[in-house]
Amino acid sequence: MRVAQLALLVALLGCPGKSGDDPKPGSGTSTVDITKEQARFDAERKPEKVIEALKIGPGSRVADVGAGSGLLTVHLARAVAPNGKVVATDVDGGVLENLLAPRMQAAGLADVVERRVVEADRPGLEKEDGQYDAILLAEVDHYFQQPVAWFKTAARALKPTGRFVITNRAEHRARSLTSARAAGLALESESTLGPTHFVATFVVPHQ
Repeated sequence: MRVAQLALLVALLGCPGKSGDDPKPGSGTSTVDITKEQARFDAERKPEKVIEALKIGPGSRVADVGAGSGLLTVHLARAVAPNGKVVATDVDGGVLENLLAPRMQAAGLADVVERRVVEADRPGLEKEDGQYDAILLAEVDHYFQQPVAWFKTAARALKPTGRFVITNRAEHRARSLTSARAAGLALESESTLGPTHFVATFVVPHQ
């Protein structure tokens, strides 16, 4: 699949499972809609386990790759507030602007989150190395055309004590773990999020 086609596919799908049944941009999403959708997502996906795997807290800097409408981003922002930062990336600027931004605004966390449009095959994180405490990939790494190269590039953005956390549907588990290991990452822990999802933590080995 060509990169342009991949970008379009990711934009159209909006990272399914992360954005759930989000209303379309410009549909006049209300605070009530956001609250109901968030409650449903939280009950099904157990975001507290993802936060635990990330090992982040106030002051941490974390990247939410393929953030979509921000259903997980809001939990990251709460965890690192008030002086931390979440860099929420997506290939679709409209989703970030029309769905994620209102969610952060409603939660009073807009100042904690930086929205960033990136290319489908590039992490799009800081050019300087060692800026992030954690990088989260939630239901997104199976879209990468070259996942091993992606992980190798993104690993440079992590601090020496930083970690990758991958959560996805069980059917993508083998590919996710194989790609991360092929990129030189070491599996630190793995667990399940109910019957349909897994969460795996990887670190960058240092000599």
